[in-house]
Amino acid sequence: METGNQTQVSYFILLGFSQDSENQPILFCLFLSMYLTTVLGNLLIILTITSDSYLHMPMYFFLSNLSLADICFTSTTIPKMLVNIQTQSKVITYAGCITQMCFFNIFGVMDTLLLTLMAYDRFVAICHPLHYTFIMNPHLCGLLVLMSWFISITYSLTQSLLTLRLSFCTNWEISHFYCELAQALTIACSDTLINHILIYMGTTLLAIVPFSGILCSYVRIFSSILRIPSDHGKYKAFSTCGSHLSTVSLFYGTGLGVYLSSDVRSWRSMIASVMYTVVTPMLNPFIYSLRNRDIKRALQKVLGRKLYVL
Repeated sequence: METGNQTQVSYFILLGFSQDSENQPILFCLFLSMYLTTVLGNLLIILTITSDSYLHMPMYFFLSNLSLADICFTSTTIPKMLVNIQTQSKVITYAGCITQMCFFNIFGVMDTLLLTLMAYDRFVAICHPLHYTFIMNPHLCGLLVLMSWFISITYSLTQSLLTLRLSFCTNWEISHFYCELAQALTIACSDTLINHILIYMGTTLLAIVPFSGILCSYVRIFSSILRIPSDHGKYKAFSTCGSHLSTVSLFYGTGLGVYLSSDVRSWRSMIASVMYTVVTPMLNPFIYSLRNRDIKRALQKVLGRKLYVL
C-alpha cells in the first residue's frame, strides 16, 4: 500500500450537476417532484396490494417488495442531493459517503434479484400453470425474498468493508450526484485491485447472470404463448408480462450501461445513472397500474374508500 501524499479524509465533494449554478433551482424542483412521485406512487402500490386480499398472490407479493426497494433505493441518493442543492454545498462526510454506498448497493442488488424472481414467477405461471400453486407457495416466495435480502446485504457489507481500508489523497472530488463506488475508487491512493475484482464479480453474478436468467425465462414464456390457440389467451398472457418487461428494459438498459461504461466520469454515465436510480423507480407504479387490470381495480377501490372517508 502506498503511503506518500496521504491524509485522513473526513469528507468528499460531490460535484454532480453543480457545474451550472443558474440551473440549480430548476434541478431542485425537478428532482424533488420526481422523488415525491416515486415515494407516493410506490407507497400507493404497497397499500393497494396489502389492502386487497385478491392481490395476495406471488406476483403482487414480489411487486410490493420491489416498490419498497425502489423507495429505499431512491431515498439513498436524492434527499442528500436536494439538501446540497438547497444549501449550495457539495460536501458529504466520509461516514455519510460510505453509508450511502452501502445502502445504494443493498437496494440496487435487491432490485435486480426481485426482477429476476418476478420473471421466474411469470415463467412458472405461463409454462407450468397446473403446478403454479404448488411451486409458488407462500413459504417459497417468502424464502426467496429473504435470500435476496441476505445476498444484497452480504455483498454490500463486503464491498463497504473493503472500501473502509482504502486511503485517499488530497483529491476528494467525486464527479457524481452521489457517492458512486467506481468513482470513489479512482481517487484512492491505495491498491484497489480487490475492490475492482469484487465489483466485476458482483456485476457478473448479481446483474448479468440474473439478466440472462430473465432472458431465458422469456424465451420459454414466448414459445409457450405462441402455442396458445386463441388470440384472447395470447393477449392475456402477453399482458401479464408487458409491465415486467418494460421495467426490466429500463432498469437493465441504463444500469448495465453505467457499470460497463469505459468512462464513469462522463455526463452520459451520469444521465444513465439518473435513469435507473430515479426515473425507473418513479415510472414503475405507472407501468404496473396502467397495464394491469387487477391493480387498477384495486386502486379504484382504495382511492374510492379514501374519498368517501374525506
